[in-house]
Amino acid sequence: MSGKIPQSFIDDLLARVDIVDLIDARVTLKKTGANYSARCPFHSEKTPSFTVSREKQFYHCFGCGAHGTAIGFLMEHDRLGFVEAVEELAALCGLTIPRETAPAERVAPSHGLYELQLQVAGYYAEQLRRHPQRARAVDYLRQRGVSGEVAARYGLGYAPPGWDNLGERFETQALLEAGLLVEKDEGRRYDRFRDRIMFPIRDRRGRVVGFGGRVLDGSEPKYLNSPETAVFKKRREVYGLYELLKSPGKPPCILVVEGYMDVVALAQFGIPFAVAALGTAISAEHVELLFRYTSELVFCFDGDAAGHAAGWRAMEAALPHMRDGRQVRFLHVPQGHDPDTLVRAEGRDAFQERIHHATPLSDYFFKRLQSGLNLTEMEGRAGLVMRGRELLSKLPSGVFQQMMLTNLAQQGGVAQVEISAKSTTLITQAAPRQAPRRMVPSLVRRISELILRKPDLALDVDESVWAWLADSGDDECAFLQSLLEIVADNPHIQPAGLLERFRDSPHWAYAGSLSLPQDELPESLLSAGWGNEFADALQRLKEKIRRRRLDVLIAKMDGVGLTANERAEYLELTSSRSGGR
Repeated sequence: MSGKIPQSFIDDLLARVDIVDLIDARVTLKKTGANYSARCPFHSEKTPSFTVSREKQFYHCFGCGAHGTAIGFLMEHDRLGFVEAVEELAALCGLTIPRETAPAERVAPSHGLYELQLQVAGYYAEQLRRHPQRARAVDYLRQRGVSGEVAARYGLGYAPPGWDNLGERFETQALLEAGLLVEKDEGRRYDRFRDRIMFPIRDRRGRVVGFGGRVLDGSEPKYLNSPETAVFKKRREVYGLYELLKSPGKPPCILVVEGYMDVVALAQFGIPFAVAALGTAISAEHVELLFRYTSELVFCFDGDAAGHAAGWRAMEAALPHMRDGRQVRFLHVPQGHDPDTLVRAEGRDAFQERIHHATPLSDYFFKRLQSGLNLTEMEGRAGLVMRGRELLSKLPSGVFQQMMLTNLAQQGGVAQVEISAKSTTLITQAAPRQAPRRMVPSLVRRISELILRKPDLALDVDESVWAWLADSGDDECAFLQSLLEIVADNPHIQPAGLLERFRDSPHWAYAGSLSLPQDELPESLLSAGWGNEFADALQRLKEKIRRRRLDVLIAKMDGVGLTANERAEYLELTSSRSGGR
């Protein structure tokens, strides 16, 4: 389905959905006053800090800061993209999504590529069953104990020899866009994959986004992957995740291996929770993607120097995502083996025992960090701290980071290692911490809070405030100005629809901070009706604007003097001040 989803449809969709019912189907909510609460599904906690407002159709966690609308909840909890979340909500409401047609050259051919690659995957699977030259591929899979059931689960196939198998069956331009045909400078075209076992790469929704092919004759490269396309980004996808998510039950962890065949062999031996990177190093995107489905990752690499280097890169990619409650461990198989050969040699139970005793990230970090350093010497300990503190600065703030810093300080022989926002510093005595001061919200912020709760209040703001906001250059004022513009164009918009307008804007975090549940607002906001509170705040803002303008005119009066229009403005402003006394 191509084209952009109209914003008006999203507004209407959010007005129809009840976020409480949506979330309660996934996380058990408890009524607490005007709102509902639960333990946050996005981080580990013992006491509920996750609050859902039926009135405003928002959710907010006071522990980790997660916030948003029904769309945002589906994106975070169900691991959906924005469009997928909208499609899910539309299906729940029985609505058909209209699409705004974009210029032809701007419409990504995503749907066509998915459909084509699904058909190609079916063609490869058929060749594995019927092609006259399939024997080597079948023998290879049999030698590795791959059953027909597992082959079907992962959609394994065979790309037969020959240069134009696909070109004879599918549309040439589509094959080129999918990277399944290679085109040389002289215009010659041929199949990218020939005489290889084929591994369809499926995204989380089961759509075929690319392929990996393993050679059968010992030539190089051993594995060949599809190039990146409009639907295939190697740093964002992993092989086997779709199949893992379809397996019954929650995985005890996710095992990250290097090869497609490792994933298939492990599944054959009853370990269906392995995935593989797509011919590239583990990226931060991979780590964050996998942490959406588990709280524990185990990186399993070869035991040679290249495998340890891959492990270290994976650790560096994982550090920024090690929020409290998450775990990462490392398993290096004996040299001469990979997970495929090892699980066949020693069996499922022995391999699972290796997973159970995999090295925790903390131990792996310090063991590798000490490599090549003499810690009996001051220089060696200094090098350890210098190396370690830069890496640990990538960790999210929390208990785990503090424990790692304490360990680094102990091993480096210093009193403490502290990380600030701008630099990492060695200190011998902890600096006293001052309690944060509670900031009084500005009038602009308060007005924005109220509009986010009752958007039609924005219609009462007059032109003088609009003009002042446009000239202010302040972030809070820019946000309020955006609110006013959205409501002016959409006078019937609901709070959830208004918040959702800021999802991809620089104001998203600020908008979320203004959307706290009503029970958390200042007492003054609860003691008066929305309209009275808003009118009072707006009047005080207008008085503030008037005083500032008067100050400007008085200063000019004492200097170069006022123009005729400015004198008239001065008289009007002073008259309104007198009238207000």
